[in-house]
Amino acid sequence: MSWNQRIHAQDYVVLPQNMGRYLSIDETSLSQGELYTIVTNKEANGRSGSLVAIIKGTDNETVSSILLKKIPYRQRRAVEEVTLDMAGSMQQIVSKAFTKATKVIDRFHVQKLAYDALQQIRIEYRWEAIAQENEEIKLAKEIGEKFIVNRLDNGDTLKQLLARSRYLLFKNKENWTPTQIHRAEILFHNYPRIEQAYELAQKLGYIYHTVKDKGVAYTRLAKYLSSTNKS
Repeated sequence: MSWNQRIHAQDYVVLPQNMGRYLSIDETSLSQGELYTIVTNKEANGRSGSLVAIIKGTDNETVSSILLKKIPYRQRRAVEEVTLDMAGSMQQIVSKAFTKATKVIDRFHVQKLAYDALQQIRIEYRWEAIAQENEEIKLAKEIGEKFIVNRLDNGDTLKQLLARSRYLLFKNKENWTPTQIHRAEILFHNYPRIEQAYELAQKLGYIYHTVKDKGVAYTRLAKYLSSTNKS
């Protein structure tokens, strides 16, 4: 009952004593779909002292206003780098609250774009497979024959193959189970475009995972972008 942030804790909690030079800012859903903006000190590595602020909502005006009021200017000005996603609201919050900080896009959000594109291709093919099967069922009814669905070597129908391949496309080939290896072989044989997108997504992740030098990273990414333009 004596906690000095108890009155406003439902809306925000700010802990200036946990500030550091390197911060992360992101949004998360804690309960019942409510979004919160969370600022953490990266140097604490997720341990005690990591939490700098948790604020209800993601509106840049609301969040930045609280950070400006509750964290002293000297501490905010000392922040050198903030890791964030590509959301415009997060960019604006950082620009207002941490004016001297360099913004660094989280690698996982960049990689997510590649995997989102890959999954979109898979979903498009699945809708095509569903439409094709529906047409075949309709035709079978019209000519008075029993519809027999075509099954692939692993027992999947085309629409099942595309649905059940979702999770294996997020994984590295080395982590596939024997069943996933077989399914991937069938998937890539029937849909070369999915295999091409999968390889591009994996190559991007490999660059982030293995390269530590900024100059080398720029070179690798330039080659990667060149290969995607040709694909």
